[in-house]
Amino acid sequence: MSISRRSFVGLAGAGALAPAALWAQQDPVLEAVRSTLYGARTEFEAHMAFLKDRGNPDVVPALLTGMRFSDRRRGNIVEVMEALTGQQLGTDWFEWMLWQERNPQVVPHPSLIPFKREVLLGVDSNFDVFLRPEYLQHNKMKIRLGEIAWGGVRKDGIPSLDNPTLISAARASYMKGDDLVFGVAINGDERAYPLRIMGWHEMFNDVIGGVPVALAYCTLCGSGILFETQVQGRKKPLVFGSSGFLYRSNKLMFDRATHSLWNQYTGKPVVGPLVDSGIALKQRPVVITTWDSWTSSHPRTRVLSLKTGHRRNYGSGVVYRDYFASSELMFPALVDQSRHQQKDYVFAVRQFGAARAWPLDAFKRTPVINDAIAGRPLVLIGDPAERSVRAYERKSHKFSASGRGLRDATGSDWTVTEEAIVSVDGTRLPRVAGHISYWFAWDNYLGDAASVYDG
Repeated sequence: MSISRRSFVGLAGAGALAPAALWAQQDPVLEAVRSTLYGARTEFEAHMAFLKDRGNPDVVPALLTGMRFSDRRRGNIVEVMEALTGQQLGTDWFEWMLWQERNPQVVPHPSLIPFKREVLLGVDSNFDVFLRPEYLQHNKMKIRLGEIAWGGVRKDGIPSLDNPTLISAARASYMKGDDLVFGVAINGDERAYPLRIMGWHEMFNDVIGGVPVALAYCTLCGSGILFETQVQGRKKPLVFGSSGFLYRSNKLMFDRATHSLWNQYTGKPVVGPLVDSGIALKQRPVVITTWDSWTSSHPRTRVLSLKTGHRRNYGSGVVYRDYFASSELMFPALVDQSRHQQKDYVFAVRQFGAARAWPLDAFKRTPVINDAIAGRPLVLIGDPAERSVRAYERKSHKFSASGRGLRDATGSDWTVTEEAIVSVDGTRLPRVAGHISYWFAWDNYLGDAASVYDG
């Protein structure tokens, strides 16, 4: 992911460099951190000596930016960071980013804002809509500027699918029976969005059953979350795209109305005009399951056409093949692995003012789990082989598996649908929104604020 200084300067262009260069004439710290990428070797060495003598680790976030984009000067940059922090972490940018996450008490020097802007606008000048200086002040962001990482693509480099073309299941000859899909049913409108396509796009904006929604799929954290996009106080639904930035190995999406950056995992704005709006996108239920399973219970489903308007290899198991097969993360994020490995799957629910996760492996012992969240009784139906879990309220009932449905303690059978479980007398218990996720994302974003089912 590193870019040589020569190629980086070529990307940047004179226009992107001018403002920070001018500010650097008045700020010796900014001049010093800029030297990690620009300027002669002798000047760079003098500036590193200045930062070392200055003795304040507040420049480490900026030095981490220089470190990532500079191969030739990396060793010298690390020498300064080691002197300022007392840490011996070598030249691994990944490890230094984890150090930064572990040390939230380090408030970056103000020079981080113009320097990071300069570097990232050098990658793509369109990033300017996200990185306005007035939005990047330390006390105006919900996340840390130093931990925002470029994900390797430009703005919309992972293009969203907006009102994409759908076809009937009978016409979807490209689908294989074990292909995984995101299954959605709202007001009788049944849709399937194959992961083999969504992995290339990571976002769709659509209207399902009359409800405007967006599915935000972070391939890096294994989570596809369905959000309602009509929010109170706005006349039109929000439309989302992928910014090209990451935060702790989670994608930062953006809305096209205000260009605020949003945390994909929480559905909340974290940088930009909407930060203090109080908006939290409402989740809708979505399930991951196989194409065979989905079509057997939803024969009238529609599914994405391969005619997306983009040229990609939509073959089964192609997109992110190596990452999905690996136990390692592609980008840095702290994770407690004492109970679960970082890329173990969990089913995540954040409802009723609480958050709880169920390890997918728990459903190997039993396909039906009776549990609760925030005192609200739930029943969960899972199939680890299909990465599939659905959750429903259960009130005072206790359920067990019965064929393709459920049976309560009185022996009454219940039918499982996408919107509710339904008894023979017509009683309905509603579905509860949740989603699959890698453990590291759940642990990193919620940690001690959430509970985990231990079986």
